[in-house]
Amino acid sequence: MLEKVTPEQVGISSKSVKKYIKILERNEFSTHSIVMLRHGKVFYEAYWEPFHKDFLHRIYSSTKSFVALAIGFLKQDGLIDLDAPAISYLDEDITKNACDEVKKQTIRDMLIMSTAGMCTVAGFFKEKPEDRLRYYYDCAGPDSSAKPKVTGSTFIYDSSGSFVLGCIVEIISRMSLMDYLREKLFDKIGFSKDAYCLQSPGGHAWSDSGILCRPMDLAKVLQFLLNEGEWNGEQILDKQFIKEATSNLVSTKRAAHRSVNTYGYGYLIWRTPGNGYGFFGLGNQLALAFPDYDMVFVVTADNQTNATMGENVMIDRLLEEIAETAKDEALAEDKEAYRDLMDFTESLKLFSLSGSLKENIANEVSGKTFIMEENPMGISKMKFTFTDDVCKMDYTNAQGDKTIEFGIDKNVFGIFPEEGYSNLVGNTYAPGNYYKCAASANWTHERNLEILVQVIDKYFGKLFIKVFFTKDNRIAVSMNKTAENFMNEYMGYAHSIAE
Repeated sequence: MLEKVTPEQVGISSKSVKKYIKILERNEFSTHSIVMLRHGKVFYEAYWEPFHKDFLHRIYSSTKSFVALAIGFLKQDGLIDLDAPAISYLDEDITKNACDEVKKQTIRDMLIMSTAGMCTVAGFFKEKPEDRLRYYYDCAGPDSSAKPKVTGSTFIYDSSGSFVLGCIVEIISRMSLMDYLREKLFDKIGFSKDAYCLQSPGGHAWSDSGILCRPMDLAKVLQFLLNEGEWNGEQILDKQFIKEATSNLVSTKRAAHRSVNTYGYGYLIWRTPGNGYGFFGLGNQLALAFPDYDMVFVVTADNQTNATMGENVMIDRLLEEIAETAKDEALAEDKEAYRDLMDFTESLKLFSLSGSLKENIANEVSGKTFIMEENPMGISKMKFTFTDDVCKMDYTNAQGDKTIEFGIDKNVFGIFPEEGYSNLVGNTYAPGNYYKCAASANWTHERNLEILVQVIDKYFGKLFIKVFFTKDNRIAVSMNKTAENFMNEYMGYAHSIAE
């Protein structure tokens, strides 16, 4: 267990922490949790209701950095050569169709994402291969329409390449990625035993996106890196490997202007402002270490709609408001400020739409059924029912009759009604599976209703719906989703038939 202290005990003001959290709230981020450590001690921990400390949270691409650590343990045990071609650890039948540039890719090239960049995640989602590992090399064959980059020449965000590295870990260790890391690291640092990783088609771990764990687990791993591989007096992983893994080994700049992801890349680990490094995952799953301030910062969220802004604000303002104001010595206890911070923390709730205009036509249109013209969503009819507590959007699509419950200016928690999205195996239809969600709405105009549906399950995503009730008793509806590979049926524009 990591010791818990007040911010003042590690040289940080409770007022600064509250100011920082209020900045995130003011930017309307969908934050789920935050954990902050200094000198190896937890000085702040917060969870936005309904999230809590025991929630196993999908960390998306932060999973990749765990693969790098697993490669480090294989190297430490003499089981892998970073400068050997990756294909030398794979069955020739799997890699035979790959082009020469892909066959040249070394383990090190793939760790720093300096690959030929042939196999995209978008292609994987679209093609739905039965074996994702084989697909990585088959789609890089001589008949591919894509042109390979020169291996080792430049940074290319190759998510599928890190998946392949995860497969290699499992092949060499003859263990699942999570079991191997439990044996080598997790059990020694108190990582949650019920944490797990989703699977990819073909049987391997979804090792570029699929780990689910607690925020405190991420904090422990980053503290382990900050300790240069040491924990409780035991040197678990070689210091030199960690130094390399967290260094700037390849430029990530694509333009002259600065962003938090332009500071370089190590072994599946990003460099950051403030001489930091860390894990970055879709929607702002961030786990960062700042050696100059002896600080660890973890956030889980779903900001897929504004992730770049989220990264910039979260990291820049963390440095400005907290890290750079931190003192080397403890501050005098400020019980009032600390109590105020704790009270504020207790009030945190998942972002919802708010600020509805009171002058609206809810009563006029409530319960009215609208027959829809043919539309991309395949929705044939819609009905909206408004009450003071739980409102409903009823509709019929290709799967049948559906209902989304939502609150006005507040979240209502329920189940997203589309059936069959992926469960434990990614990118596959899962009969009977539904995702948990939160839905809120507000009236932005007397005739304009906006609805936000946030999926909060093993998978995260958002659906934004705009409904305009016309003066001639019709509706116009637009839907836009932001999610990795689901809610694809909920994209487009529709309107009802004139009466």
